[in-house]
Amino acid sequence: MTAVTEMTSKRAFPARRPARWRRAAVRPAVLAAAALAACAGCSFGAGAAATPTASVAQVPSSSILVSPTGAARPSGTGAPSASASATSSCAQRVYNSLTEAQRVGQLFLVGLTPDEATSTAVTAIDNFHFGSVLLTTSGAGVSALASDTAGIQALATAQATGGVKFLIAANQEGGEIQQLTGPGFTTMPSELSQGQLPVATLRSDAKAWASELKAAGVNLDLAPVMDVVPQANAASNAPIGQLDREFGYDPTTNGTHGAAYIQGMAQAGIATTAKHFPGLGQVQGNTDFTSGVTDSVTTINAPDLGSFQSAVNAGVPFVMVALALYTKIDPAHFAVFSPVVIQQMLRQRTGFKGVIMSDDIGQAAQVQSIPAGRRATDFLNAGGDLITSQVLPAAETMAADVLADANSSSSFNAVVAAAVMKVLAAKQGLGLLSC
Repeated sequence: MTAVTEMTSKRAFPARRPARWRRAAVRPAVLAAAALAACAGCSFGAGAAATPTASVAQVPSSSILVSPTGAARPSGTGAPSASASATSSCAQRVYNSLTEAQRVGQLFLVGLTPDEATSTAVTAIDNFHFGSVLLTTSGAGVSALASDTAGIQALATAQATGGVKFLIAANQEGGEIQQLTGPGFTTMPSELSQGQLPVATLRSDAKAWASELKAAGVNLDLAPVMDVVPQANAASNAPIGQLDREFGYDPTTNGTHGAAYIQGMAQAGIATTAKHFPGLGQVQGNTDFTSGVTDSVTTINAPDLGSFQSAVNAGVPFVMVALALYTKIDPAHFAVFSPVVIQQMLRQRTGFKGVIMSDDIGQAAQVQSIPAGRRATDFLNAGGDLITSQVLPAAETMAADVLADANSSSSFNAVVAAAVMKVLAAKQGLGLLSC
């Protein structure tokens, strides 16, 4: 993958002495684990202004995991208004207790690459207050991984995250994209094979797979893939079709099976992520490895978007936005940086009120021509909430720039505040806040 070469900006983040592993031993290989899952090949999304200027979540109907507030982003005020619900009340109290730097840190899901020493990872979490981590491939099995994730959660100290625990995520889709294996983990069939199961069977299977994740200390699955790939395009569609990541070749099959997957996971207490909105079924290249990935077919009213509506209706708490450019929707911005895609299509049209996550905007080839800090601020300004960066240097630059802008602009501070509240509400639904 393309290395990120931006120098880390330290402005507004005071330097600290390198932290040490203080608690349960976290194996470098696993805390090093957080890298990946961003591949549109196991994908996520991105897009600031494309080189055209390439820069809503539904309350789960099942009420199983997350009850985020659906309030519109405030304008001109630094802190979001309190809600009557217990969830937002708790989230509000936690929000009020955090420093501005800790609030910004909650907006990041970061990967830690295998060649980084554990001290590097701990220092990054201490200095930049990153609130969520992304695991890479592990064959250690459930018990060993549980020890590692417990060590990761022990890093959620008052100094680092204000005591807010981590979202610990993995790409556990099935088939070629199953990052966690070994004793205790079932070998999952591909989504294409899952799409041939009766929906009740898939729901039951998903609950069992989620139980394995929960036992391993993982609380967020970056699945299911809801993209619709026309069967005629599957062989040439690098991010989805070539890897059998679709449930089927039409929005009904994808929608019903994706909803069953979401519901089964939720029954075992695992949050899910519908990806990659508004769909990568009409592209050829993988945005992780290729720039200029463009969809010139999908429109704002495309029938294939129905699969994502099914996911929202099923109560999915997270939605990931793709990095491709959609010329018939917003030719000026990659989807991940497009207010049309994020606010008009995802928030308003589908009614999604949960957390909107970016695909990897730290290392993906699609966005490398855009300065790292701008990727983060463009995504947030477009209406996004949780920034995925597969690599630490880019995440550190992004966090420093977001904090600097939040401190200098009341309107951007309000954008940050609303996004932080979305993330905290989702974490409250997963039991990651203490109130």
